[in-house]
Amino acid sequence: MTIETHQDTTQTELRPIPQEAFDWYDEYAHGLINRREFMSRLGGLVAMGFSMSVLTSALTPNYAVAEQVSFNDPTIVASYAKFQSPNGHGECQGYLVLPKDLTTTAPVVLVVHENRGLNPYIKDVARRVAAQGFIAFAPDALYPLGGYPGNDDEGRAMQKGMDKAKLEEDFIAAAKFIKSHELSTGKLGAVGFCYGGYVINMLAASIPDELDAGVPFYGTPASSEIVAQVKGPLMLQFAGLDKRVNGTWPDYEAALKANNADYEAFVYDEVNHGFHNDSTGRYAETEAELAWSRSMEFFKKHLA
Repeated sequence: MTIETHQDTTQTELRPIPQEAFDWYDEYAHGLINRREFMSRLGGLVAMGFSMSVLTSALTPNYAVAEQVSFNDPTIVASYAKFQSPNGHGECQGYLVLPKDLTTTAPVVLVVHENRGLNPYIKDVARRVAAQGFIAFAPDALYPLGGYPGNDDEGRAMQKGMDKAKLEEDFIAAAKFIKSHELSTGKLGAVGFCYGGYVINMLAASIPDELDAGVPFYGTPASSEIVAQVKGPLMLQFAGLDKRVNGTWPDYEAALKANNADYEAFVYDEVNHGFHNDSTGRYAETEAELAWSRSMEFFKKHLA
């Protein structure tokens, strides 16, 4: 087990925007306040001399500028694959990305989105995983409702209205589907962000003998009823300014220690929840790249 902190050196461009604005966005994005309240609070900053356009552009995603691996990158092949979730929503679908010209088997990595469906950022993350030589599979929780609608606000509302237990069953089914893929070595990794981070922790507790390596980015723990089943290995990534998620860590760490689980945790100081998401002003490039490189090395170690 390793605990490490890392100092932020990349977000000086965000300093003029008060931290409260990022905190309010986190509350809004996770349903703690509604859009009216969120915009009202931002309006208070406008009255103090901040531009509303600058505030909203820093807080909300711009997927057009965030792509790192193109869908037609010559090193990967991207498509969609359906799978069955009999205990969940029935027929589901995910974004399947393979290394180009894969002639043998490869380890698989499940990529789990935030609380708004399979948006362009998560699809790009799946392509980044495949570019590292893994088979990547990113389910869209919103597929039973028609799929990610093209904007995060609508996607968030759609996912919020879905049955939580069935959603979890869908991700369990997705993990088993990709683990048993004909090109899979049978080694399963999983990485997720925000809600997806929670899903990774849930998978670690629900199917501990089937998940070979999990990397939750700023994710809350599995429910108390099953958390004692977590074995790991896990690599947990935390944002130093993320009070909401970080408040759950002491109890989760105590449970992991009680389980004698294999885990390591990294805290990146002075960065916000969502710091890996390069489509928003919360993105911290140095910390995101460090967390990502650690994650890929973790998978290479445990999925080899």
